Amino acid sequence: MKRTVAVFTGSRAEYGLLYWLMKDLQSSSEFQLQVIASGMHLSPEFGETWRQIVEDGFDIDAKVEMLLSSDSAVGIVKSMGVGTLGFADALDRLRPDLLVILGDRFEALAIAQAALVMRIPIAHLHGGEITEGAYDDAIRHAITKMSYLHFVATETYRNRVIQMGESPERVFNVGAVGIDHLVRSPKMSIEALRESLGFDLHSPYLVVTYHPVTVMEEGPQETFVALTEALDMFPGYQVIFTYPNADNGGRAIIPLLEAYAQARPKRVLAIPSLGFRRYLSAISMASAVVGNSSSGIIEVPAFGIPTVDIGVRQKGRLAADSVLHCEPSRDSIEQALRTVLTAEFANACKTTVNPYGRGNACEAVLAVLNSYDGASHKSFHDLS
Repeated sequence: MKRTVAVFTGSRAEYGLLYWLMKDLQSSSEFQLQVIASGMHLSPEFGETWRQIVEDGFDIDAKVEMLLSSDSAVGIVKSMGVGTLGFADALDRLRPDLLVILGDRFEALAIAQAALVMRIPIAHLHGGEITEGAYDDAIRHAITKMSYLHFVATETYRNRVIQMGESPERVFNVGAVGIDHLVRSPKMSIEALRESLGFDLHSPYLVVTYHPVTVMEEGPQETFVALTEALDMFPGYQVIFTYPNADNGGRAIIPLLEAYAQARPKRVLAIPSLGFRRYLSAISMASAVVGNSSSGIIEVPAFGIPTVDIGVRQKGRLAADSVLHCEPSRDSIEQALRTVLTAEFANACKTTVNPYGRGNACEAVLAVLNSYDGASHKSFHDLS
């Protein structure tokens, strides 16, 4: 009898990373895939990206509405409460043998705590990482302690998870699952991308995503204005802007983003979600990726493309030499762009070593799941 593995996804970015693992589970003779979609996927404001999941050939076994029309701290907490109620019902109906959760968002924490109490074992991806500029950092570590199996992206992160009391025999360094796209996903040509976007895209261009910082003093609106002022110093580059996540302060950025694009219709495209195929295609041909998304640290270096990482949101993450960190000010962002857009920096990026693996993470995860015996009880592992 096939074992059921439920995969949770609450955002476009996380789904893009999970895509090939979901495909491998779907085609496996050992597992029955269940998909639980929630969070931004179900929101018209963020592009109703659940439709992309269906277009990609997956059945969504449970849709859990949870987002309130507020991105204040209180609104986020209430959204988590709504989500927890919905996840309890979904998990009770589906009763998976294992729940797969990637990352560190508040939606993931809501379903993790429901699964913990309902005694559904959790397999967690991307534990052990550090992002000092977001409360996601604490959420990630909390999910680690709720989980039984751990699939981490580097040996440094594996050691951190073990340091948190998890047994080494349950912590696996598989690399980042998002890197699998590099070797497994076909890319669109710039002509096909241009047609799909309905935007006269041409080289050179930048891909930009800026998310609010949630635990440190970095005003999202002020930093976003500084970012756009820096971008205006490079009028020869088109800009593809994707929307921020549904974090505290995210909705305050969206009107600024839309106004910026509307004032520059031939140069700037603002889009709620590119979808993972268009996103990967876009970054593979971009001159640089700019902002503070984890993708700029983890996936983009695998394409040999420069990253400008702004501010403190990703502070603490291991980063390749192709990632240039800068302060959240106009002058610092402008200087970073001037550096990464040089031929010397761009050429160096083509040979950079990405610490997050080579694109075989999903194969390694499946191998572990095939040998997993269904255990869920664990003891604290003390370091000797």
